[in-house]
Amino acid sequence: MTVTGAEQDATGMTARRYWWWDRRRGVVLDVGLALASALECALEGVGFAGDAGLPVPLGVVFGLVVGSALVVRRRWPIAVVLVSIAVTPAEMGFLMGIVSLYTLAASEVPRRITVVLAGMSFAGTLIVTFVRTQQDVANAADGDFRPGPWYVPLMSLFMSLGLTGPPVLYGLYIGARRRLMESLRERADSLERELSLLADRAEERAEWARTEERTRIAREMHDVVAHRVSLMVVHAAAIQAVALKDPAKAVKNAALVGDMGRQALTELREMLGVLRSGDAGSARERQGPVASAVPLAAVGVAAAAAAAAEAEDGPCLVDLDALVGQSRQAGMVVELSVEGDPVACGPLVEQTAYRVVQEALTNVHKHAAGAKTWVRVAHRGSEVAMQVENGPSDGGAADAGLPSGGNGLVGMRERVTALGGVFVSGPTDAGGFRVSAVLPARPRGVA
Repeated sequence: MTVTGAEQDATGMTARRYWWWDRRRGVVLDVGLALASALECALEGVGFAGDAGLPVPLGVVFGLVVGSALVVRRRWPIAVVLVSIAVTPAEMGFLMGIVSLYTLAASEVPRRITVVLAGMSFAGTLIVTFVRTQQDVANAADGDFRPGPWYVPLMSLFMSLGLTGPPVLYGLYIGARRRLMESLRERADSLERELSLLADRAEERAEWARTEERTRIAREMHDVVAHRVSLMVVHAAAIQAVALKDPAKAVKNAALVGDMGRQALTELREMLGVLRSGDAGSARERQGPVASAVPLAAVGVAAAAAAAAEAEDGPCLVDLDALVGQSRQAGMVVELSVEGDPVACGPLVEQTAYRVVQEALTNVHKHAAGAKTWVRVAHRGSEVAMQVENGPSDGGAADAGLPSGGNGLVGMRERVTALGGVFVSGPTDAGGFRVSAVLPARPRGVA
C-alpha cells in the first residue's frame, strides 16, 4: 500500500527484502534523505529554540528526531505527512514536507486522503508563509521597500503552491505510471498463459486430426482388402471344388482370383502411399523449429486434401454393377435395383454409399454363404438410400472359413454418421440380415 513506485524497477522485485524495502537501493535512498532532513531540521531547530525560549540543544535534538522520521516514508506515508504538517509552524522540515507529499501521492493511499492531507499542508504553509512575510515587510517598512497590499498574499500563495503542488503532481504521475506498468505486465503474463493454453489445445486438435486420418485410412484398407480377399477365398474354394470336374471353369475362376489380387494390391499400394506421405510430413515437422511443433493447419489441410483426392479417385454409385457382378461370379445370387432419378451427389457421399454396399456384401460372403441377396438403391431428392438384405444361409453351401474382426458394421456406421446420415442394421424375421443407410446428397461441411 505504501510503495511509491519511484524506485520500483520495471523488472520486478528481488527475492531478498530489507524490512519494508524491496531493494538495497531503496534503503540507501531513504536513509540518505532522512540524514539530510535531520541535518536541515537540526539547523532550523536552533532558530526555533531561540524564538520559543528553549535551550538550543533541545531544539537541535527535536530537529534531529523530526527530520529522521523521513526514513519510514514508505512504511507510513500518512504519518510522515502529519509530522511535516505539525512542525510547519516551527518553520522546519521543508525537505521532509516535499518528499512526504511526493511519497503520499505516489502510494496506493486513497485519493481522498491524499487530497485532504495535501490541502492541510498547503493551508499550513500558506498561513506560516503569510505571517512570516508580513513580519518581514513590517520590519522593512522604514526602508525604501514599500510593497502594495497585494504583495504579502501573492507571495504567500506562490510559495505555498511551489512547496505543495509540484511534489503532489509528480507523485501522482509516478504512481499512475507504476500502475500502468503493473497492468501491462499482468496483461503480458495473462497473454502468455493464454498462448500456452492455445498451443496445448492446438496440439491436442492436431493429434486428434492425425488419429482421425489414421482411422479413416485403416477403415478404407479394411473395406478394400476384406472384400477383395473374401472374393478371392470364395473363388479359391470354387476352384478346389471344380478343378477335377470342370477344368475350364477352374481356369476361369483362377483368372478372376488373379484379377482381384492385382486390384487389391493396387488399392493397397495407394493407401500405403498416403501413409508414407503422412509419415514424411511428420518427420519434417519433427525436424523443424520448436515454434512449428503444432502444425494444426498443416494436419487439417493434409487430411482434407487426402480425403478429397481419394473421394475423387475412389469408387462411386455407377460402379455398383461391377461390384455386384463380382459377387455373382463368386456364386452369390444377387439382385440389384435402382429407384428414382439419380441426383448429383458429392464424391465422398458416393464413395461412402459404395463402401457400405461393398462391406455388406462382404459380410454375406463371410456369414451367410449361399444366401440370396437383394441390393436396393433409391434416390430421393436431396438424399440417397441403400439397403442390402440377405436371406437365411444355404446350409448346403460350403463355408469358406473367412475370419471376422467385428469391425465391418462399426466402420459402416462411422462412415454414414460422419456425413450426417442414418445407419440401421439387424436380423430380419426370415432369418437373414439387413443393412440400411440414408445419406444426404450434399452433407454440410463437405465440399
